[in-house]
Amino acid sequence: MSQPVRSLGRASAPAGARPGRPPQPPADEATALRRRAQSRRARREALFGYAMVASALLVVVVFTVVPIVASFVLALFKWDGISSPQFVGLDNFDALVGDKAVTHSLLVTSGLAVLIVFLQVALGLGLALMVAQRASKIVQNLFRAAFFLPMLASAASISIVMAYVFNDQFGVINYYLGLLHLPEVSWLSSTGGATATIVLVAVWQQLGFTFILFVAALASLPGDVLEAAQIDGASSARLFWRIKLPLISPTVLFASTVGLINTMQLFDQPYVMTKGGPGDSTYTTVLLVYQTAFQNLQFGYASAISVLLFAVLLVITAVQFTASRKWVFYS
Repeated sequence: MSQPVRSLGRASAPAGARPGRPPQPPADEATALRRRAQSRRARREALFGYAMVASALLVVVVFTVVPIVASFVLALFKWDGISSPQFVGLDNFDALVGDKAVTHSLLVTSGLAVLIVFLQVALGLGLALMVAQRASKIVQNLFRAAFFLPMLASAASISIVMAYVFNDQFGVINYYLGLLHLPEVSWLSSTGGATATIVLVAVWQQLGFTFILFVAALASLPGDVLEAAQIDGASSARLFWRIKLPLISPTVLFASTVGLINTMQLFDQPYVMTKGGPGDSTYTTVLLVYQTAFQNLQFGYASAISVLLFAVLLVITAVQFTASRKWVFYS
């Protein structure tokens, strides 16, 4: 007689399972497990992304949004930084209308901005064209590092060094001009010399940024289009004006917009090198805000000037983007 099979107390293996291997879940259950694992991984990645974005947003809120809102609020008060703020409504903005110092500082800042932005874009594009066409990758990287290095230093430290370099009495520039039997230049004590020095230093410090932007834009140009134009006999000048410049026009717009915003907030160079002089030839709006707030202790009025500068920048940027529809091509 056959012996009865004794139960070992284990569940019987599913049909199709190989002996010696752990039992596999059914296909539907395996799919559900895989989906739950993918969902958990997606949630972890999303939480990590939100944490990274939250840290950046926190920095923007604390150092950008809060000061802007505080400036708008403080512009409605009269406050010397010590006593309690006194609400004055729009009186600070009314006072801006007849303030010749504000008008003069806006004109000086606008003039400097036009010169600096034009030179930054023109020189950055010219250098990028020269390097991208004739230099190897190694040389291009060397040029990128060389032009970008001034941006790593603070504007204040560069301005201190340049104040000594362009000093009228013992500066390095005038020393070498003397060796060449050339007349010395009143770099910081004449109106034209001070303006030229401020523009030169600002352009030199920001040139690396525009240079790298244009190098990247030229590297992304479609090679087949350029090759077809060259086969058709297009000259280098025609190739640049008809094909390259229209294709990189979005980069030109971006570089000019960023440069304009940065230059309209010019402070370090005129404060360190010229103190806004000689006379008021380099007296920028941000320098006026600083002196109004921290020297004259008129924080409410200084905030009103800041709000005015913000409005001017907003209008200029809006006009710039509106006008760009006629010359910027997005492809």
